[in-house]
Amino acid sequence: MTYCVAMALSEGVVCISDTRTNAGIDQIASVRKLMVYGSPGERALIIQTAGNLSTSQAVLTRLEQQFGGESETLLNVPTLFDVARLIGSTLKGIVADYGNDPAMQGIDVTASFLIAGQIRGGRTEVYNVYPQGNFIAATPDTPYFQIGESKYGKPVLDRVLDYRTPLGEALRCGLISFDSTLRSNLSVGMPLDIALYPNDSLTPPLIRRINEDDDYFTHLRSCWSSGLQALMESIDPPEEQYWRSPSN
Repeated sequence: MTYCVAMALSEGVVCISDTRTNAGIDQIASVRKLMVYGSPGERALIIQTAGNLSTSQAVLTRLEQQFGGESETLLNVPTLFDVARLIGSTLKGIVADYGNDPAMQGIDVTASFLIAGQIRGGRTEVYNVYPQGNFIAATPDTPYFQIGESKYGKPVLDRVLDYRTPLGEALRCGLISFDSTLRSNLSVGMPLDIALYPNDSLTPPLIRRINEDDDYFTHLRSCWSSGLQALMESIDPPEEQYWRSPSN
């Protein structure tokens, strides 16, 4: 399992992914699940993956093999919608290939993708590509998508994040979301990869890796934990009469 989040905001996009993959308790490793594609001045694409690692790697490899050819590729389609369509159709093809292989019967080969970024002439967008190959776009009313182990990190995003949240504050919120997930699910693990893309920069963003000893993330986790504890203690517990009285 993994956890990825992509936020579509008024200033740009924020993407965060973990790197843990496992095939059992004794086969745990780190694999990058946030990739960047593009060319300066033309396009900036951030792609995140969750689900079956073999499937997601096969999809990206097949797409990369098309670079330089005459067919549609991540580097020549005109819109981010077309990027999502291309990834969705490639995903469907890979899953269909696996489905025809008797050796793959009974194995969950599904994968999902988040796509964020901008192509020259278009606006910044975020898409969520489902395992079936269909996809939807983020909107100002629904400014973020999650894939993978999403339930533990969702509450803080719902409470804090909206379309107008500045990129730095959104990154802080996203890291708190990951802290909650890391504490509650061992299938999500460090290090984390983050990428921020400001609107109209058209420069492929650098990926920053956050390791266990990252000073800011360590400080954030400590502040969030102690702050929650202090807030809990500031709320008076119910009086005995409250919980001893019969219900109506």
